[in-house]
Amino acid sequence: MIRSMTGYGRGEYQDEVRNITVEIRAVNHRYCDIYVKMPRRYSFAEEKLKAAVKKGLSRGKIEVSVNVDNFGTSDTDIRLDTALAKRYYDVLNELSDTLDFGLFEDQISLGLIAKMPDVIKGVSAEEDEDAMLAALLKATDQAIENITVMRETEGQKLARDIAMRADIIADIRSKIEVRAPELEKEYAAKFKARIEELLDGVAEVPDERVALEAAIFADKANITEELVRLGSHIDQLREFLKGKEDSIGKKIDFLIQEMNREANTIGSKSNDKEITSYMLQLKAEIEKIREQVQNIE
Repeated sequence: MIRSMTGYGRGEYQDEVRNITVEIRAVNHRYCDIYVKMPRRYSFAEEKLKAAVKKGLSRGKIEVSVNVDNFGTSDTDIRLDTALAKRYYDVLNELSDTLDFGLFEDQISLGLIAKMPDVIKGVSAEEDEDAMLAALLKATDQAIENITVMRETEGQKLARDIAMRADIIADIRSKIEVRAPELEKEYAAKFKARIEELLDGVAEVPDERVALEAAIFADKANITEELVRLGSHIDQLREFLKGKEDSIGKKIDFLIQEMNREANTIGSKSNDKEITSYMLQLKAEIEKIREQVQNIE
């Protein structure tokens, strides 16, 4: 199915311990570029999240935002370093003896020791990584599902627009196909008229000579091969738009480049104002398709 690379999806998971929200935003990009923003304590899950997103979204610049709210529990535990507290106590007593403060130990309060650096400090609470990873992936899968729906909806709009322009290109191609055979006849008539003007009635222009010059011109200006290839490219484009393959943006982009190449060759070989005008119309429609294709996954 045709998918746009632009979209937004949100997923949520909640249990008795936590509420997890995952938001995915994506815009067009040549490759699959995934960036994850999440609390540092859950960084162990980052690569797993990226893998899950990449499995569901094959192209685009993708930003994944993770927010975690814990219920009734804290992300931080309090750790007491009793050995360090005792060391502070001993050092303070030693200082008292050195400075001859007498019974300084009576002035060493619990509050004083507790305020000493690193005696009591906050540390990240231990996390059940497997349970957390499973919860994160559930929220992520939901976000992927929602952004995929949005990208497919937008993709169908792009496909309809491209299909409409493919029909316009096919119609212009048909007009060129009708016009092309007339060029040889017109060239033969112009060639004969020019020679007669130069000879000024002195001699007649041999019909075989006119026919030979017309044939040479027709061979140089022949665009049958280009028209056939252009028709084939249009058929291929229509097949792609039926959505039988996933992630076909790059294939369509290459096909459009080939269509543009055929249009340029038709214009350069035909040397005809009418066909040149058609060629410019072709290139304009092809360019519009090329712009649309840049956002197809």
